Amino acid sequence: MKIAVPVTSSREIDGHFGHCEFYNVFAISENKEIVDVQKMESPQGCGCKSNIASVLAEAGVTVMLAGGIGNGAINVLNNSGIEVVRGCSGNAEEVVKLYVAGLVSDSGSSCQHTHGEGEDHQCSH
Repeated sequence: MKIAVPVTSSREIDGHFGHCEFYNVFAISENKEIVDVQKMESPQGCGCKSNIASVLAEAGVTVMLAGGIGNGAINVLNNSGIEVVRGCSGNAEEVVKLYVAGLVSDSGSSCQHTHGEGEDHQCSH
């Protein structure tokens, strides 16, 4: 399994999917351990209009753990076979470990597509 997380340079989950600096792609073993982390550059601009969904899908990503993310980006990711878990925040590696352990669920709310500052999301544990 491969899990992508939009992150900042401090390895925190970026609160706005379309504005992240880059993505960390975590490879997860059958034992639910992180075995590799690859850094992928983020295209500038709106996540729903970039080709990032197809790039991530080609890399084998099946899950996106995101903070704030709009419905357009969710639809594009879903159409590429990537499940989106909204409302995550904090250290990317720690959130991936919690997700793999079954302790993270989707917040149920999407950001409005205004390109302004979104709400302060927390992971749903």
